[in-house]
Amino acid sequence: MQTETVLLNGQPFFLRRWGDPELPVLLLLHGFPEFSGAWEDIAPLLAQHFHCVAPDQRGFGQSWSPSGVAEYTGSKLVGDMSALITHLGRGPVTVFGHDWGAAVAYGLAMFAAPQVDRLIIANGVHPVPFQRALAAGGAQSEASQYMDYLRRPDSHDRLGAEDYAGLMALFSAKMDLGWLQGARLDAYKTAWSHGGGRLETMTNWYRASPMQIAKPGAPIEMPQMDLDRLRIRCPHLLLWGPGDTALLPETTEGLEAFAPDLTRVTVPDTDHWLIHQKPDAVAQAILSWEALS
Repeated sequence: MQTETVLLNGQPFFLRRWGDPELPVLLLLHGFPEFSGAWEDIAPLLAQHFHCVAPDQRGFGQSWSPSGVAEYTGSKLVGDMSALITHLGRGPVTVFGHDWGAAVAYGLAMFAAPQVDRLIIANGVHPVPFQRALAAGGAQSEASQYMDYLRRPDSHDRLGAEDYAGLMALFSAKMDLGWLQGARLDAYKTAWSHGGGRLETMTNWYRASPMQIAKPGAPIEMPQMDLDRLRIRCPHLLLWGPGDTALLPETTEGLEAFAPDLTRVTVPDTDHWLIHQKPDAVAQAILSWEALS
């Protein structure tokens, strides 16, 4: 594994890389509350087939972390990664996103389609099925109430208090964080505290999101969305940890209408953190799909 800092649109972004630079590029996009080190288990398993590139995304780890919620709109986050693909000079590339990284990966496939030849998502959501589930006032609306908590102006202070006790409690309440211990947890805390602390800019991703969340039992009208612009035209693999309590299966219902070349693979005995819990199974699913697609 090698590391470097590159300039994208004049701003510094930290990268981790695995594998031969001459191999096809696999762009790895982490979610919240992670950083580029989230891929340290799975990237070596894929590096015989891909040149794996994992950035700290805007507001995370050692990358550019501007202040202000307006700096974290979807178009800016997608723009960063589009600039990275251009910088790599090897496009189009395969993009693999998890959690919030999936939102950016979907954005690239929708709005920078010539730069993306394949799309891989692990427990992440396309905006239309997700917004439908959030607006319905049902189980997903209830499961996503934490997003409104994270949008509070003081959420980062609460999460970071007492050596990140609030952040750990939020993510270990219903899912297995057994993989986040010892030296790995220390590395995460180092990323969270970089530059005087990153939790405010990390939570700005939630504050800037346009997603509307109904209260449980009180559905809201589905917001207007430009459905034709939100289609995925490249081959798409959706990997799913069925024990996820943050993203329920209803968040992917009807995805085929937006991604007609979709392959679904369930990874048994995993939840939202499947890339950590069963990296070998995830890697094998990707390589099998890649050989067929």
